[in-house]
Amino acid sequence: MNSAQELAQEARGVINPTTGMSHDEMKRFVRHHFDEFVNRKNLEVADLNFAPEFVDHGSDVPLNMPPGPAGAKAYVASALAKFPDLHVTLEDVIAEDDKVVVRNTWRATNPQSGQSLQFRGIVIWRIAHRQLVERWAYLETPHPE
Repeated sequence: MNSAQELAQEARGVINPTTGMSHDEMKRFVRHHFDEFVNRKNLEVADLNFAPEFVDHGSDVPLNMPPGPAGAKAYVASALAKFPDLHVTLEDVIAEDDKVVVRNTWRATNPQSGQSLQFRGIVIWRIAHRQLVERWAYLETPHPE
């Protein structure tokens, strides 16, 4: 009989028909997304990574954001304008079925005061056809480090 570790390793390589990816690929995709979109400030990656039907359920998203990838791009652009050195560190990345859960820590400097800020969050992404289709996020209010 297979050990739990062997079964888990085998399951990671299975392609999910909804996502078109294995769990390991899904985790790499989300890691790359955060790195490009936030840390490297490559807003154009939104056009590739977000599905046209993307819906953001995050408690942090302003009410006036447009739907789809345009809203995600506008939201991150406004955060980067406010905090040009914004950086996210992924602490945990867990994949199950068609979702990836991320526990992260965000850091930035208040450009007016020079004060270092940080906040933590949990983000759940739903993936379909190799793109991000839904997001749920719960983030702390930025506070001094």
